[in-house]
Amino acid sequence: MYHKVDPQHSVGLTIATSKLEAQLHYLSQQGYKSYHLSELQSLSQLPQKKNIVLTFDDTYVNQMEYAVPLLEKYQMKATFFIPLKYIGDKDRWNDTPESIMDVESLKNLPTGLIELAYHSYAHKKYNALSPSETEEDTREAFRVVSEKELKLHPSVAYPYGKFPRDAEGKKVFFQHLEDNGFQFGLRIGNRVNSFPFSDPFEINRIDVKGEWSLAKFKRRLRYGKWF
Repeated sequence: MYHKVDPQHSVGLTIATSKLEAQLHYLSQQGYKSYHLSELQSLSQLPQKKNIVLTFDDTYVNQMEYAVPLLEKYQMKATFFIPLKYIGDKDRWNDTPESIMDVESLKNLPTGLIELAYHSYAHKKYNALSPSETEEDTREAFRVVSEKELKLHPSVAYPYGKFPRDAEGKKVFFQHLEDNGFQFGLRIGNRVNSFPFSDPFEINRIDVKGEWSLAKFKRRLRYGKWF
């Protein structure tokens, strides 16, 4: 799970291009096969041992500028998750807002490598929303997708990785996703997934930090948060 990409700065949710390239080079060198989530829908098993889904949250302009050329260079697929209220705007939930791609930029991303998906409408924590508020957020997300004629895979990355954890709340939330045609829901979790996914609405992602060394990236890639 990646967020901002910067030519030099590398800490927290921002990764330097040199570190991102080193990670993609390692994945390519080691024979990892990258997948779009849409491809996994039709598979019951994976054809090789080393597999990965690369995800980028928030569709920042800097992802288009710095990450996409590297993905093209190493021919690695990735899924970009859009906070649909903020297309062409900034990530106003942060103290130092960054620009988010506009509709034209999203449509011009290389479709063979980049798949678009949902990051909610308003980028709010799902566990802080009532069921009716969640329904309204999804309606608004669908409205924007329809109006802007965007093609999104029916997967959603939960903002901040948050979703209802109590039994009843989770049941209602996951039923909402299923009723609205979502195929996958992505949390954080920092664990390595097995495939087929044990729960399609609780897919774990490894939260890559900008300060990580390549050695730490390799450990997390293999073991998740346990090392």
